[in-house]
Amino acid sequence: MDFLDQLNTSQREAVTCTEGPSLIVAGAGSGKTRVLTYRIAYLLQQGVPASSIMALTFTNKAAREMKERIAKLVSAADARYLCMGTFHSVCTRLIRPHAELLGYTHDFTIYDTTDMKSVLKAICKERGLDEKVYKPAAVLSRISMAKNCGINPAQYGMNQQLLREDREMRMYETATIYELYQARLKAANAMDFDDLLINMLRLMDISPEVRGQYQQQFRYLLVDEYQDTNYIQFLLVKRLAEPQNNICVVGDDAQSIYSFRGADIRNILNFRQVYPQAKLFKLERNYRSTQNIVNAANSLIHKNVHQIEKTVYSEKEEGTPLALQAYMDDRAEAEGVTKLIQFAHRTNGYDDIAILYRTNAQSRAFENELRKHNIPYRIYGGTSFYQRKEIKDALGYFRLAVNPRDNEALLRIIGFPGRGIGDTTMKKVATNAIEHHRAYLDVMRAPEETALDVSAATKTKLRGFAVLMDQLRALSEEVDAYEFAEQTLRITGVQTALTLDRTQEGIDRAQNVQELLNAIREFVEQRQNEGIDYTPITDFLSEVSLLTDQDDNLEDTTERVTLMTVHAAKGLEFPVVFIAGLEENLFPSQFCVKPQEIEEERRLLYVAITRAMDRCYLSFARQRFRNGQVAFNSPSRFLNDIDRHFFEIRKQSTDRFAGRFQTNTFTRFPERSVAPARPIAPVSGATSSIASSAWKTGDRVTHRVFGEGTVVRVYRDEVTENDKIEIKFDNQGTKTLLLTHARLEKI
Repeated sequence: MDFLDQLNTSQREAVTCTEGPSLIVAGAGSGKTRVLTYRIAYLLQQGVPASSIMALTFTNKAAREMKERIAKLVSAADARYLCMGTFHSVCTRLIRPHAELLGYTHDFTIYDTTDMKSVLKAICKERGLDEKVYKPAAVLSRISMAKNCGINPAQYGMNQQLLREDREMRMYETATIYELYQARLKAANAMDFDDLLINMLRLMDISPEVRGQYQQQFRYLLVDEYQDTNYIQFLLVKRLAEPQNNICVVGDDAQSIYSFRGADIRNILNFRQVYPQAKLFKLERNYRSTQNIVNAANSLIHKNVHQIEKTVYSEKEEGTPLALQAYMDDRAEAEGVTKLIQFAHRTNGYDDIAILYRTNAQSRAFENELRKHNIPYRIYGGTSFYQRKEIKDALGYFRLAVNPRDNEALLRIIGFPGRGIGDTTMKKVATNAIEHHRAYLDVMRAPEETALDVSAATKTKLRGFAVLMDQLRALSEEVDAYEFAEQTLRITGVQTALTLDRTQEGIDRAQNVQELLNAIREFVEQRQNEGIDYTPITDFLSEVSLLTDQDDNLEDTTERVTLMTVHAAKGLEFPVVFIAGLEENLFPSQFCVKPQEIEEERRLLYVAITRAMDRCYLSFARQRFRNGQVAFNSPSRFLNDIDRHFFEIRKQSTDRFAGRFQTNTFTRFPERSVAPARPIAPVSGATSSIASSAWKTGDRVTHRVFGEGTVVRVYRDEVTENDKIEIKFDNQGTKTLLLTHARLEKI
């Protein structure tokens, strides 16, 4: 019983009260995993057989770690027969002995995501459906959502709301595809992940004997991360717990952030309505963060209407207030955060530092800036910007347009968007091209010349694609990199194809491609600042190839700054956390308009803040390049929700040393920051319109790209008025800039 001495009073009560239904509301950093682990260990010490305990988690890793910790508390022998794992793994184990009752054999196959998409792709192709509309990922998302809500194919076809949503996405045949998909899986003696849960419920419905067997065997049921359960998981847990109802669920409603995956916060909010006799335990002591961080997070989350009231507190030191920084634009934000990271690195390792953002697309600016300063980083739970599939696809079009002999680029892009040119055709093109010593595109341009063995219809498609690439090649020689990229993505249909995919994955891909355009625009602007009037796309491609090569050759070190979305950060902690992009239409997302959606976005920011142990920096950009134009940004409405007592609002000082700031008064943000972003002309710096006579040798200046420096010489052009200025920058060497584009500020 010694391990109970390691618990505080609230934790001990939650661990030792084992009979009947229990709801353990575990605030951020309050030792949730410890309580769940110790509760199981306590049951074992009380003589409950391990085989009578079922613990459901959301990851296999969490289950393994809990089992290892339990084995250390009691013994490996005692923990050996625990039924512990994810919902899907436990259901698989319970279904197999009785699979025949469901119409399957005991050795049924479980289809992973790749298998599911392959089946759906085949069904859509057989029915002659437009692959640009009926993308496997989008169709799978619709079917999975229906299954998570307990909706079968017949019910789907009668659900007016679902049918209306399908019509809006031009996916009129989703109900039919769903029916065919289920039939295809059944014929293959296979289940997908969602089927495992649904069939477990079916098994208990059709066989009272099996239901009674499992209910009698598993007398104690524990569920981790209960706020993330969906409707089917709620039903499954409820059915298994009957009739003893020795069910213990652990979670935090304030950290329910996965509704897009089907999670239903009502499961935890309504737990005591489902189980009126349930005991409520609140774990409110935060062991992770300083008092200022905990109090700031509390003041934010208390603005939500739908929640279980609790007040998390910390007994750690008061700590430093949260720092809030406003920047001119997203590029300046990345520069400012990088400087602060350099400053923080004096006392922290890079592993102690994380940059959190709302969307994956935001990583690009930070990656560029960190590379520039040779700061190692990792993308947690994702891929670095220029290695993402949609980015490599877009770059593939650019590469092939300027280099028609780039066969690898051609093979990459020929299938996206779909043009009816499949793998079999491309294998014939490749073989023919090798035989005749030609580039693949040359064969496609004139298939008759090399006697390519394909149908007349296929030849027409091949020639059409070659003509398209020839047009893009001509375009690349006429316009600058940004205009070329923008027109290419539109002409090739890439932009349209991405826009049609309204799944979360599809939205992320579209945002990433938009961010690629932002990167090209910034590259062109930077060259203009250096006095280069025309920047072809080839220059940008050369720059990117060096960046991606640098990705592969980063120094092999365990010390790296972590970059990730807030969703990926849940469950993690860092001494120093930067939360970027706190702007309306970004955080909260522009796609969140309903009250319940805004509340989830607020919970998302709560999760972000509570990842910080010692220091938390918040920032936003006053303007951001979005949807092809520069737009003003309103600060996020959530900044008003955080009590000003826990803020240190700053502006960048003229002090030359990175990371040093001054406190500054700041106007309170509007209570409702809902004004739509509006396009504006590119903003020049405060002194960019000052005549060249205003500058003199020795002036100290700052530039938003190159940092601080000293004026070496001013070149005055009386004829063209293209005055130039030569500056020796502290960290970027000597550069000559056009004054009309330089955007300089005097220090």
